[in-house]
Amino acid sequence: MSRVSTAALWIAGVGLVLMTAFVAWQVFGRYVLNRSPSWTEQGSVMLMSWFIFLGAAVGVRENYHLGFDVLLYVLPKGGKRWLRMISDLVALAFGIGMIWYGSQLVALTWGATLPSLGISGGWDYVPLVAGGALIVLFTLERIVLRLSGAPIDDALDELPPAEVAAELDTANVKV
Repeated sequence: MSRVSTAALWIAGVGLVLMTAFVAWQVFGRYVLNRSPSWTEQGSVMLMSWFIFLGAAVGVRENYHLGFDVLLYVLPKGGKRWLRMISDLVALAFGIGMIWYGSQLVALTWGATLPSLGISGGWDYVPLVAGGALIVLFTLERIVLRLSGAPIDDALDELPPAEVAAELDTANVKV
């Protein structure tokens, strides 16, 4: 899963760079050449979908997704484990929903053609399905590791709350 996560992150990064190049070409074409290329806007939006959904999936694997952080600081270690499991189950359900509804959108729009790119309109929603699939894989990985007794939450239990971490960081700043 680590390699899949790294590959997704690289693809997202390349997509971000390409989107930036597309937008730069759009601006150059509009203001310098006085002739805007029609494909850059739709291409940029599509690339943005890819890097957002792939990046979100990697964020789930790296434990940067939304969770029950407020309660985690007042509960004992056993309670924290269950709250993290509930959070993972919610993320899993969300990923399944992304796959289910994203697949329906792909099927509904596959027959349409994006005029500026000349490809199927279903490609607009493929990143939603791909991101959902990765979220499901990464969440299942964490659930299986937690149930097998792997110490995946130990490092998280040692982290101070965000507001304390910010105060600690500020206290170490030299003026």
